[in-house]
Parts: sequence; structure tokens; C-alpha cells
Amino acid sequence: MPSTYTSNTGIEKPGSGEQSGTWGTTTNTNFDIIDQALHGQARITIVGSRDLVTNDGSISDGANTVLVLTGSPGATFELSVTPTDQEKFYTIRNETNAACRIIYKGVTYSTSTGVEIAAGASQAVTGDGGGASGVFKSLTPNTDLVNDLTPQLGGNLDVNGQSIVSVSGGNIAITPDTSGRVIIDGLSYPAADGTASQVMVTDGAGNLSFASASSSLGSSLSLTGGSGWTIGVDGSNNLTFAYGGNVRMRITSSGDLEVEDDITAFAGI
Repeated sequence: MPSTYTSNTGIEKPGSGEQSGTWGTTTNTNFDIIDQALHGQARITIVGSRDLVTNDGSISDGANTVLVLTGSPGATFELSVTPTDQEKFYTIRNETNAACRIIYKGVTYSTSTGVEIAAGASQAVTGDGGGASGVFKSLTPNTDLVNDLTPQLGGNLDVNGQSIVSVSGGNIAITPDTSGRVIIDGLSYPAADGTASQVMVTDGAGNLSFASASSSLGSSLSLTGGSGWTIGVDGSNNLTFAYGGNVRMRITSSGDLEVEDDITAFAGI
């Protein structure tokens, strides 16, 4: 009776009465395959798509449990596992400059048949040994916030010199729960939250800061609607009401009311 092989790693099982006097060689090879399957690591240089093979009865890259991919393929590549009827578990570190797609050989890649591992990323994957319809799935916890409906931070969010941006003209909303507040820290030192009666102003270049209400308004306030009216403060600290740039009325710092023309009472306004 000839040898047979285990389903997933190709360990040789000599038949009854076979290999008399050569069992030692077969057994040692089998131990190497077992060692590979338990803790083996293979560094594979990638130049493009390639097969990941597990050979029966011999050491092979496909029998390792950890795969470190190196090289500069420059474009997304496929790592095609064969034989396709073997159940597999891999931890893959993609150190190349392109995305890796792990699938069973002959299977067309999709998000439901394989796993894509970004350049510089690592993932644990498992294959079901389903042959022509075999599927690889990720066992790594999902870090894509698009698919996490209730994401939570385990620590401070470090943007690492990057920005939080929206696409297609979308808004960025920060919505506290119930009595919560939005606190913007570090805008001014030492009072990170500003002081009483201050307002937040922008310099027009994307920088926010706190300022007093008077300084933030400048020397005058233009009223909306194209009315031509402005309210301002003159050099003598008088409150002025101007129309078309000409002062029509002022309230002096001592409380006097001064007008340019007549004061009409009971005019039926």
C-alpha cells in the first residue's frame, strides 16, 4: 500500500509494510513539516502575482504559518494558494510597495473570495479549502471605521501630522451627547478656553484664536441687507451711527446724544 498524505500540510503517512529501512528519512521530513506548520516563517520576494504551494512530503513555502512578503512589485498582486482543497491559516506581513490579494488558485478575486492586505499592513487569514469555490477570510479585527458602526478610541487620537478631511463637500460635525460640550484646547496660552466675554475669530488662513468681542468686530459693524448703515466707535470712544460713510448720530462716552439733523417725535413710524 503506497503512502498517503495529510490533507492540509502534506505530511507523509507510509502505507503498511512500506519503506522498510527508510522510515527515519520520512519521519525526519515529517517532523520538519510539522515544525514548519507550527512556527515556520517564510520570507518571499515578490515581483508580481505568484503561486503559494504546499508540496506533499517535502518542505514548501505554503506550509509555513507566517509569511513575510518583500520586494517592489509596484502594483497589486495575487498570492494564489494551491492545492485548493487544503484548509489554511496564515499570518501575512506585506512589506512590499503594493497591495497583496490572497486567494485560492483559479478563484477570481473579490471581497467575498479573498483578502486584500495593504502595503505595510499585516493580517491573519484563513482559507476553507473549498477548491474551485474556496474562500479566504480575514481573522484580524477590523480597523476600517467605515465598517465599524460604533468605533471607540482606546487612547488619544494622534493625527501624526495629517488632517481630518471630508470629501465631496461634506461637513465635519462634532456632536456632544446631551449636556456634553465641544472643547477646543490649546488655542491660546495660558487660558485654553479663553476668558469671559471673548469670542472665537479666524485669521482667514484656517487658524482660530480667542479675542475680545470689541477687537474681533474691529472699529465698525456693518448691518446686513445692503442698508448702508454702520455702527462704530470713533477715536474719542463715541458710539457712532453712520449712513453711506457719513455719521448721522453719536452717543458720546459721557452719555450725550448728538444727531446731525432734526429729532422728530410722534412721526408715526
